[in-house]
Amino acid sequence: MGIGTKRMRRWLALIPIVLIACRPGAKSDGPFAEKVADDVPKIEKALGVKFKTPPKLELKTRDEVRGFLLQKLKEPVAAKEIADQEVTYKLLGMLPDTMHLSNFFVRVLTEQILGYYDPKTKVLYVVKGAPDDYVGVTIMHELVHALQDQYVNIDSLENISGDDDRAAAVQAVIEGQATYEQVFIMAGGNGNLAAQLPGGWESMRTTIRESQATQPIFSSAPMVIQESLLFPYINGADFVRRYKSQRPGKFPLYDLPVSTTQVMHDSAFFGATRNVPSLITLPSIPGTVAENNFGEFGTRLYIYQHTHDQDESIRAADGWDGDRYAVVKSGSGNAMVWATVWKTPTDAAEFVSAMSEAEQHRLFAKPTITGDTRRWDGRARTVEMSVKEIGGRSVVLYVDVPPGGNTHIIDFSQVKVTAR
Repeated sequence: MGIGTKRMRRWLALIPIVLIACRPGAKSDGPFAEKVADDVPKIEKALGVKFKTPPKLELKTRDEVRGFLLQKLKEPVAAKEIADQEVTYKLLGMLPDTMHLSNFFVRVLTEQILGYYDPKTKVLYVVKGAPDDYVGVTIMHELVHALQDQYVNIDSLENISGDDDRAAAVQAVIEGQATYEQVFIMAGGNGNLAAQLPGGWESMRTTIRESQATQPIFSSAPMVIQESLLFPYINGADFVRRYKSQRPGKFPLYDLPVSTTQVMHDSAFFGATRNVPSLITLPSIPGTVAENNFGEFGTRLYIYQHTHDQDESIRAADGWDGDRYAVVKSGSGNAMVWATVWKTPTDAAEFVSAMSEAEQHRLFAKPTITGDTRRWDGRARTVEMSVKEIGGRSVVLYVDVPPGGNTHIIDFSQVKVTAR
């Protein structure tokens, strides 16, 4: 459930972004040149690859940087992604009805941005007059992105469409590698990083969260926004830490996870057989305005949103093996259909139990149970949920419509589940 576009998650960095880079030994008299010349060989050693060419640097005023990024927000693909997620999360009660998501991104950009690396132009932009204390903390992070882009095309990786779960997993490696290596280098660049951190690896998670708590706009954002933006840094850095241990000497961007499940669970990625989520295909539904997936992490966020029970949300989403949703526009308002497939019938049953609690809290209504179907008739929404066997797999089918609306907007017999 990745809030905003893939591009937004990188631009809305958790630490102020300042970039500049040069090849070690190359003559440079630009701003921060001495700092960069010192950092670059450390970064090359940590990643195991060298800069092929020094990225181009341009200084811009804060207004110029802000204007460039705001223009990116207006590009058709980015605007559609943001609009789709806004309508989806409002329907599910995860964003306030009055919130304008695009405007929120503008505010966060204004709060945090000091510069950025543009993989399309291969140019490093930095705000004129950026404070040196921020530069010293953030420069390594962005130099890693510049180096990553010389070995994999970050722009193409960030243009995954129609699969938000996979996009979140890829973004987790991009940001996670930059975050992990930055901390690793600052800790001395040797040995076990977790052992060198006071309080162990958990202190890293705490530090990232606390750093964002100092940002007033970010800290006032709805939970889904905060957690989706934190995921690439917290879970991504943890994935890279484990990757370096399990695959020493390998470059993680050459071997990317395909789901948030693979990012979060060792067995799903590092096991003898990788857990690749099943493909769910929904039938064509007239009036569909958005179609995508939530993934295990997004599913967890939805349950937590309405139960406020972290353990239950984690337990209920564990066992996820694929999902697909569609938002459908009708005369009475927006509706949603959502199909999730589970590894075992027990996993499906645990999900249904947690969802039942979530819907009861969300709709202030108890379910009516008829056979294998549960129905909630709340004042705000009407929801039906049932468990079916499709292709020998346990699939939970969910329909969310305006109050008293028609829940038969999809022929679930046409839902397909395919192993990949």
